[in-house]
Amino acid sequence: MASLRKTNRQTEDETLVETPDLEEFIGYNLKRAYVIVQADFRRALGEDGFAPRVFSALSLVVQYPNVTQSGLARMLGIERSGLVAIVDELEGRGLLKRTNVPGDRRVQALVPTNAGAKAYADARAAVRSHEERLLSNLNDDEKATLMSLLAKIRASEV
Repeated sequence: MASLRKTNRQTEDETLVETPDLEEFIGYNLKRAYVIVQADFRRALGEDGFAPRVFSALSLVVQYPNVTQSGLARMLGIERSGLVAIVDELEGRGLLKRTNVPGDRRVQALVPTNAGAKAYADARAAVRSHEERLLSNLNDDEKATLMSLLAKIRASEV
């Protein structure tokens, strides 16, 4: 019975000549592309590397030292509560530290450590290589167009 199912599946797959309806949806194609990009990103940074969200958070803390946790959450487009685990991970790895904001003891700012700045520089180089390799079939104009189109989609966020 199992071999009969396999044969039916093979026959079914072989008779597919039309393009599936899913292929006409931008969201579906973006998701499929994202899965490929994310998997390669994780391979590029290795087993002990950063997840994309953690890399993004560290990047912004390095570029904007003393950013508040609320400000960082806004920049990343995530809930402040979702940021806590990311900040805890980075702090636990010795890559950033929380500091008090003068005049408001309720607010904490985030500052990269020297190890955090170095880890970010190393990870940034790996991510740059990953993107160059992954997008090597696009020319510079196509890459610029892709970035421009993605920026337009991001700008329309509701």
